[in-house]
Amino acid sequence: MSLLTPTPQVCSWTQTLDDPASLATYVANGGYQALRRVVTEAVPGDDIIAEIKTSALRGRGGAGFPTGLKWSFMPRAFPGDKYIVCNSDEGEPGTFKDRDILRYNPHQLIEGMAIAGYVLGARVGYNYIHGEIFEVYQIFERALEEARQAGYLGANLFGTDFCFDLHAHHGYGAYICGEETALLESIEGKKGQPRFKPPFPASFGLYGKPTTINNTETLASVPWIVQHGGQAFLELGKPNNGGAKLFSVSGHVNRPGNYEVPLGTPFTELLEMAGGVRDGRSLKAVIPGGSSAPVLPGHIMMETTMDFDSIAKAGSMLGSGAVIVMDETVCMVRALERLSYFYYEESCGQCTPCREGTGWMYRVIHRIENGQGRPEDMDLLNSVAGQIGGHTICALGDAAAMPVQSFLKHFGHEFEHHIEHKRCMV
Repeated sequence: MSLLTPTPQVCSWTQTLDDPASLATYVANGGYQALRRVVTEAVPGDDIIAEIKTSALRGRGGAGFPTGLKWSFMPRAFPGDKYIVCNSDEGEPGTFKDRDILRYNPHQLIEGMAIAGYVLGARVGYNYIHGEIFEVYQIFERALEEARQAGYLGANLFGTDFCFDLHAHHGYGAYICGEETALLESIEGKKGQPRFKPPFPASFGLYGKPTTINNTETLASVPWIVQHGGQAFLELGKPNNGGAKLFSVSGHVNRPGNYEVPLGTPFTELLEMAGGVRDGRSLKAVIPGGSSAPVLPGHIMMETTMDFDSIAKAGSMLGSGAVIVMDETVCMVRALERLSYFYYEESCGQCTPCREGTGWMYRVIHRIENGQGRPEDMDLLNSVAGQIGGHTICALGDAAAMPVQSFLKHFGHEFEHHIEHKRCMV
């Protein structure tokens, strides 16, 4: 299954299309067949949810929550408005897969959202697109207009009484709006800050109505599952980790880019696809799931497969699938300083542990990097990180704390060297 090239079958990465984002290309490759079938044949929503559960499709935005289970939380019999929201606010450092789905295959996402609307009884959907990829926003807007003109969005689709329309909403680059409730606040025109939960979006979401929120890659996977069945999708991956997955590989590799491979693929194969570590250097460390995921030493990653459960067993998270590769030349203190600065800058300030703690951690790490570290700073960093994690409304606090804890766990000797010798080891 490929999300970057519109085709209903597993395809080769060598396949090229003249205009992959166009409706004509998508329809010529089987696009909108799944939507047409479920609407015209009035396929029961329960049947589709059952297929999604069978597929073992897990959220591709970071948490890895089972999609079919999430859909089952929606009160489909609710008589009022209900909403489908796509989270395309791709702001995690190292992640750049969702924007390529929107850039090269937007209609697969549109079809997936329309199917979700049919299943969950929603007539309106919103795609919240990250504020710093305006070109991609424009491409998606053109795709929406094509779909409306062709009758794939709007009133009485395929001559039935099913109506579904979809709108793009442009964010302004705030990382916090990738958190689902902050995203809802932003769509409503408010400051993007997370809400307390409960109530959860499935019962009280956009404009106070039942809302289901999924990631771009998650929703774009739905048409293939509906067309070919949940079991076929599951068999692309491994038990509890169905399907293929897009991995954004960056850092010290020879061919950085997006690579779609079956879940359960050995990391060594993914690294080889990306051309290996640049200049023949040794692999030092990998952040396997975006900057918020705990870092792992290279030797651990070389024995790990790329799926939710295996990465968790190794001590990290698959997250968004952003694989950041670091070679032997990297100073881990300097790398953590940069990551910590990002979370310090992006904290919305609503929760005291995150607002104060992210700045505190950054200043201590900055001090160590600049030759002013103290022996007690190691314990101080672990203490501050421990008081942030699990004590905030949303997961940004955890996202800031986990890198600090994992860098100290696996590469604490570099921090100690900085403190003692006032310089890098590398």
